[in-house]
Amino acid sequence: MIKIERAIISVSDKTGIVELTKFLKKYNVEIISTGGTAKVLKENGIDVIEVNNFTGFPEILDGRVKTLHPKIYGGILSIRDKEEHIKQMQENKIEPIQLIVCNLYPFEETLKKGKSDEEIIENIDIGGPTMIRAGAKNYKYVCVLTKPVLYAEFMKEMKKNNGYVSEEFSFNCAREVFRLTSRYDYIISSYFSSKIASDILPDELDLRLVKVQNLRYGENPHQKGAWYRFINKEYKRDVIQGKELSFNNLLDMESAYNLVWQFEKSACVIIKHTNPCGVAVADDLLTAYEKALECDPLSAFGGIVGFNSKVDKKLAEIFIKKFYEIIVAPDYDEDALEIFKKRQDLRVIRCPEKIKYEYDFRTLADGFLVQTPDELNFERFDVVTEKKPTQDEVESLKFAWIVCKFIKSNGIVIATKDQTLGIGTGQMSRYDSTRIAVMKMNDNFKEIPKPVVLASDAFFPFPDSIEVAKKSGISAIIQPGGSKSDEDVIKKCNELGISMIFTGTRHFKH
Repeated sequence: MIKIERAIISVSDKTGIVELTKFLKKYNVEIISTGGTAKVLKENGIDVIEVNNFTGFPEILDGRVKTLHPKIYGGILSIRDKEEHIKQMQENKIEPIQLIVCNLYPFEETLKKGKSDEEIIENIDIGGPTMIRAGAKNYKYVCVLTKPVLYAEFMKEMKKNNGYVSEEFSFNCAREVFRLTSRYDYIISSYFSSKIASDILPDELDLRLVKVQNLRYGENPHQKGAWYRFINKEYKRDVIQGKELSFNNLLDMESAYNLVWQFEKSACVIIKHTNPCGVAVADDLLTAYEKALECDPLSAFGGIVGFNSKVDKKLAEIFIKKFYEIIVAPDYDEDALEIFKKRQDLRVIRCPEKIKYEYDFRTLADGFLVQTPDELNFERFDVVTEKKPTQDEVESLKFAWIVCKFIKSNGIVIATKDQTLGIGTGQMSRYDSTRIAVMKMNDNFKEIPKPVVLASDAFFPFPDSIEVAKKSGISAIIQPGGSKSDEDVIKKCNELGISMIFTGTRHFKH
C-alpha cells in the first residue's frame, strides 16, 4: 500500500483538479504545483507550494523548464526500502513524492485546430511525459493520475484505505501512463513525418489504432468483430437512422462512397459485396439513381447505395420503394429524412467528406502488405486499332474505365457514357467475366443505349473475349495492353471493326 503524503500537480486540462486537491487536503497531503495550475488552486483557496520554491530553482525558458530537477525526480524515483537510496535522499535533502497528477500539453488538439508550426511545436510536452514515466516506473511507491476520469476512482480508493492506495491500483495507473505517452509520441512522430515528402514507403511503419466500437460479429456470425480507426485520422460517418453498422456494412459503404466520389456530375453507386452492380451519372441524383438501378435491379436488392450530393425529398420518395440496407450521402434534406423514417430498417448515413487514403493494407498472418492507393487512371490513352473511337465512345470508355478500377479482378465493365450496362467481376478467367457482363446487360436492357463500350482491368490474354464483345454490339474497348497476345487481340478488333484504347495502366483489385 502507498500512503499519500506529498503530491505534485501540473495539469493542462484542469477539469476536476480543484475538487481533487481539496480532497487531498482533507488527508493533509502536501501539494507542490507549477505556475498555471498553482494559480488556479490558490484562487480557490488551496494552499500549495510552487515548484520553484520546492526546488530552489526558478521556472525558466518561458516555462519549458519547470519540474526537471533532482529534488523532483529523486523524490519520484527513489526506492523507499533501499538503504542506499534512503541515505542519498537524506544527504541531498530530498523528500519522497507519492502522487503525481499530470496531463500533457494538448498537442493533438492544437494540431487538429490547424495552428502554426511554432504553436504546434510549443505544445510538445517535455517535462510532463518525463515526470509521469518516472512515476509509472516506480509504481510500487508512486501513483500517477493522467486524466480527470481517474480522479473519482482514486478518491474512492484512498477513502476506502484511509489515505492509502493499493499497489494494484497504482499498477493500472502506470499502465495507462505508458499507453498515453506511447500514443502521444506517435502523434508527434506522425506530425514530423508528414513534413518530409517521400516517394518510397518507410522502412518502419507504426500503426496506432483505437477501438471505435465492438461489432455484433465479423463477416459471419461465428467470427468476432470490432471497428478500429487510426488515432490520427477520423472520417465522419454519422448514423442518422437505423441500427449500428456491421462489419460487412462498413466494407460495402466504403466501396460505395469511394467510387461515387470519382465523378464530378451527380452520381449514384449501388454496391453488393463490395462490388458495384450499378453505376450512373446524370444532371440530377434521381436520374442517376434510376439509371444505376436499371443496370441490375435484381442484384440491387438489399444493397448499399451511395450518392455524391445532397439527397432531396423527391429522390427519397422513389428510393424507399425498394429495399436497401444503407443509403450514404454527404447530406440530406429534412423532408428526405422524414420520408426515410417510414423504413426504420434502412440505415441512413451522412458522410460529409470525400475519402482520402494514405496507404492500402492487406493482412498476412505475420503482418501486412502495404501499397499506395490506386489513384492513377491513365499512363496514356493510345488508339491501337485502325478504327478510331467517336467522341461519344471516348466519353463512354473513360466512364467505364473509372468503374473498372473499383471492381474485383478479373473485372469487365460494359457501359455507355453515363451508365453501366453489365458488370462481370471476380472470375477466374477474363473470358467468363466478359460473358457474365454480357449476360447482365442482355437480362436487364430490352433496348440497349448506344454507344456500348467495354473496359477490362487488365490485358486480354486471348482474342476470345473480343469475339464475345462483337456479338454483343460493343464498338470500343479500353484495356491496359501488355500481353504477349496484344497483336492477335488488335488484329481481331480490326477484323471485327472495334476500336481499342491502350492505357498502360492496370487496375487489379484482389
